[in-house]
Amino acid sequence: MKKLSELKNNQERREHLEKILKISLENTGAVMVDEEKMVHCENLVGAVSVPLGVAGPLKIAGEYTDGEYYLPLATTEGALVASVNRGCKAIRESGGANVYSYSVGVTRGPAFDVKSIAGNRKMFKWLKANEKEIAQVTQSTSKHLTYKKMVIKSSASYVFIRFYFDTDNAMGMNMATIATEAAVRLIVKETGFRCLSVAGNFDIDKKPAWINFIENRGKKVWSEVIIPKKILREVLKVDAQTLFDCWLAKCMIGSAMSGSLGFNAHFANNIAAIYIATGQDPAHVVEGSMGITTTKVLPNGDLYASVYLPAVLVGIVGGGTKLKTQQESLSMIGVKSSLALAEVIGGAVLAGEISLLASQAEGSLGKAHQKLGR
Repeated sequence: MKKLSELKNNQERREHLEKILKISLENTGAVMVDEEKMVHCENLVGAVSVPLGVAGPLKIAGEYTDGEYYLPLATTEGALVASVNRGCKAIRESGGANVYSYSVGVTRGPAFDVKSIAGNRKMFKWLKANEKEIAQVTQSTSKHLTYKKMVIKSSASYVFIRFYFDTDNAMGMNMATIATEAAVRLIVKETGFRCLSVAGNFDIDKKPAWINFIENRGKKVWSEVIIPKKILREVLKVDAQTLFDCWLAKCMIGSAMSGSLGFNAHFANNIAAIYIATGQDPAHVVEGSMGITTTKVLPNGDLYASVYLPAVLVGIVGGGTKLKTQQESLSMIGVKSSLALAEVIGGAVLAGEISLLASQAEGSLGKAHQKLGR
């Protein structure tokens, strides 16, 4: 029996699986729109379909954005698109949200065995004395990559380095890995210490971690809006104090009680939906789920609401962004840089937060899911 990897194309692999498993993969092949050579997936047999809805327009103004943007959301969760759409309406009728994104840099962090505390000190001194050379060797791997900085931590006989790179309009994990491998070769050659892993979890990639919350990773994004009490009442069906009370109990106290790294209502819902739609790495929803939602009741009864996302890893080139349907979703948003995409995502997350908090505050969450989620 042939191995899947020995078969020529996705059609032959489907037919092989259909025969040995006695199943039909007709639909798996039907939704395949990309040429196989353009898809970064081994043993390819087809594609899966995720429903795509659109919310908006979302009105935002930031360093890299200014205008109204439609939001493509790939999800199987009923009521999500409707909820974000309502949040967009509330923001739009409030005059729009302010947004800002800043590139911290994508990280990669090798781990080294330095044998002893003496080796630890030797490694630290060498790294500090040769950072310029490390920057040069990493930047030689790509004209789109810029070395930003390194952070060094140690545990006696182990040394961990957290490199930060700006990767232009790509999300950049592959670029960062290739650059880090170049740095590792230099470090090993000059110090004699063994690299145990090019990614030693001090990065830290695709896992919840306080270092990404506190020190950031990729882009960090802020978004804020003041919603007048009239819009609160007419669009969100709630008043500022009721929404604030829900936010305090849920996002602050409840999150603390559970030991959550996400002091928010549901960042992950909107992050996942936009990431899948636009060809981002969906595993980075882990970092995207972290962050803080803040609300304040203003003296006149209006509501101030904001979100802070400390680790948004997105790009508009490379990886899954090259897929045809994902390119169409990116064209729907219409941004020209990864920083602009991050600002749109910040606004989308804010829209989702205020709508869900309003729904929970006034008691309509179950009704919405009963109507739209089944």
